Amino acid sequence: MREYSAPTGKPVTGDENLGDIVWANAERFSDVVSFRRQVEGTWLDVTAKDFSDQVAAVAKGLIAAGIGPGDRVGLMAKTRYEWTLIDFAIWAAGAVTVPVYETSSAEQVHWILSDSGAKAVVVETAEHRDSVEQVRGRLDGLAQTWVIEGDAPAVDELTGLGTEVSDEDLRTRRRSVTADDLATIVYTSGTTGRPKGAVLTHRNLLAEIHAEMEAFPELLGHGNSLLCFLPLAHILARAISVSALTARVTLGHTPDIKNLVADLGTFRPTFVVAVPRVFEKVYNTAKQTAHSSGKGKIFDAAEATAVAYSEAQERGGAGLGLRAKHLVFDKLVYGKLRAALGGRCVAAISGGAPLGARLAHFFRGIGVPVFEGYGLTETTAAANVNTTGAFRVGTVGRPVSGTSVRIADDGEILLKGAVVFGEYYNNPAATAEALTDGWFHTGDLGALDEEGFLRITGRKKEIIVTAGGKNVAPSGLEDSIKAAPLISQAMVVGDQRPFIGALVTVDEEYFPSWKSRHGKPAGATVADLAQDPDLRAEIQAAVDEANKHVSHAEAIKKFTVLAKDFTEAGGEITPSMKLKRGVVNKHYAADIEALYQK
Repeated sequence: MREYSAPTGKPVTGDENLGDIVWANAERFSDVVSFRRQVEGTWLDVTAKDFSDQVAAVAKGLIAAGIGPGDRVGLMAKTRYEWTLIDFAIWAAGAVTVPVYETSSAEQVHWILSDSGAKAVVVETAEHRDSVEQVRGRLDGLAQTWVIEGDAPAVDELTGLGTEVSDEDLRTRRRSVTADDLATIVYTSGTTGRPKGAVLTHRNLLAEIHAEMEAFPELLGHGNSLLCFLPLAHILARAISVSALTARVTLGHTPDIKNLVADLGTFRPTFVVAVPRVFEKVYNTAKQTAHSSGKGKIFDAAEATAVAYSEAQERGGAGLGLRAKHLVFDKLVYGKLRAALGGRCVAAISGGAPLGARLAHFFRGIGVPVFEGYGLTETTAAANVNTTGAFRVGTVGRPVSGTSVRIADDGEILLKGAVVFGEYYNNPAATAEALTDGWFHTGDLGALDEEGFLRITGRKKEIIVTAGGKNVAPSGLEDSIKAAPLISQAMVVGDQRPFIGALVTVDEEYFPSWKSRHGKPAGATVADLAQDPDLRAEIQAAVDEANKHVSHAEAIKKFTVLAKDFTEAGGEITPSMKLKRGVVNKHYAADIEALYQK
């Protein structure tokens, strides 16, 4: 057993709550631009005073509508300004926010709203309202539904309702909330079974805010800016957004990543927060564009130089020749990549899944270090993270302030500290299984070095045991395979089978240019080319690269190319892009069986 603890920095006092952030900013820094809100293609400033006034108006409306202290209010919308506004208004009213992914089905909406006992819900669109209406008959406690868009916008309607609620009434309500009161119930993505509601208090979120500000003083500082595009129902996006507001970082929202490059160009953030898939897309798009325009050799040389330059940072720094090459490519290639991020982006934060060492070296080498972290809904986002002063590629960094990490005898990662949740809502059995003497059993496997850097090695419940008795952690193999531009998803199989195999899907955005470069018919589908020698050779190269890092018994012997990608709509991945292995195993049982036919 190995353990490492980070000392506690700024403690959370008992009378603090998240609403304090809004009023402290308004009173002390009223003219600071807290948000830039996109309206008809133009970014409009929202000052700290503007935001506090709007939060107060909506909070008064919630009170007037009968929302009492501790009442649960659902919030179902894309990433947008109103999401954060309503979130803080719910807290100011002394209530509890229950996020719902805007892609959720009616049955998923029913489960979350019914299990949490939501008294009201705010949704984004009429379609979302229809999802609620489909199950309203089974939601006895749900009294109100407000819609952000449409003829009666939720913000306007609630503002109108609250005109009779006084400032003193609101102040009394929001000041009655303490650090140990419930702030939010966040339902896990549910890779197996029904999602569980992680109970997070104001103390949990405030401790995370303090830890993030201590970890990233150069990013979370006044005058910087952050463009948020991850779903705010995801704890990572929400925690970093609340931290940004606390640190007086100007925050922007964009709901559609199809317009992300354009929005990055106009908003020009200082830093971004994303899941690894976004960084893979940025890299793959740049590589694809370069090869399609006849500049592939230049890009490949620039990529190799960036990786070598980053690797040299861990050995005392680059030599004169490497520095000279790096300078040349900075003008030819790296500057253009940074421009695609808005031109001001100096760093990025990544979480939700492993990034991969080569990609991490690549981005650090082009001048945009990606600080990879690790955490779960139950740890209020980051429990470990790399920082400027403590950065080790291939790890998820050291524990954040006030957090301890322990590796159990079976390799499981255990976490303890102020950011760790206290229970699952209405689920004492799951709580007892997950928490022992304050230590949260993450279900993930890892290794901890002497300096406290944590390396994720797999998922305890996902361990595959082959017919020969070999234990195989699939995630490392899958992450390595997915680093190839042509590949979107990969799932390793082989439990109780004679060897390890894999299901592979093709990246639909990269596929057209791949066909063009390899002389394939433009109209050919993935199914048409599933046995194509060129396509299989490129995937085999990615598999071979993944196999270099494991023993012969753990290596992938065969793979099959699936005709279509895994999707959230199909139930094969969660909103945070995690594989639902049970669903994939069921949907593609015949393909898996075919791998093992002679």
